[in-house]
Amino acid sequence: MEKIDKLYEQLENFQMVLYRMGNEGFDYCFKHYSSFEEVEDEKFHSLRESYIKISEELEEYVKSKIIEIQDEIQEEQWL
Repeated sequence: MEKIDKLYEQLENFQMVLYRMGNEGFDYCFKHYSSFEEVEDEKFHSLRESYIKISEELEEYVKSKIIEIQDEIQEEQWL
């Protein structure tokens, strides 16, 4: 494959990612839609994996805070 062909392929892949981010939603795009194996870019995949990890951590934190606050409310109601 010639260099120019490879560049057009990379451009198309990143344009497709951008489209999916907007069309599917950022979270769904990276967590559920695709792992984007066709994108041959180490930094992209590193950032994508970091995003997934951080978003999962944030989701778990929010859930744990809800439980914590609900428990506090119950304790206050019994006082």
